[in-house]
Amino acid sequence: MQKAPQRPFRDERDRQIETRSRSHALDFMTAATQILTLICLWKGNPAWRGSLALLFFGGAAALFYKYDQYEEPLYRKIGAALGAIGAGLLGWFALSG
Repeated sequence: MQKAPQRPFRDERDRQIETRSRSHALDFMTAATQILTLICLWKGNPAWRGSLALLFFGGAAALFYKYDQYEEPLYRKIGAALGAIGAGLLGWFALSG
């Protein structure tokens, strides 16, 4: 298979590929974090709180981005709630042994 020639500038197609690539990577990391959380719960490891916090932070970040794009206040409110839950879980994990 022949490699495509390099272009001297980035166009819309390059930006779409980059965005999709990051989206797929985030989906993969979310799935891996969910599995890690379940394994920690199953083994009785308190790290489940920290990994669950990451999932809440990811949800909050996605909603804040949607708020940025659509300017719907509900996205910001739910994002803030998810972020607060994530911060609470992370604090609980950090302060407990």
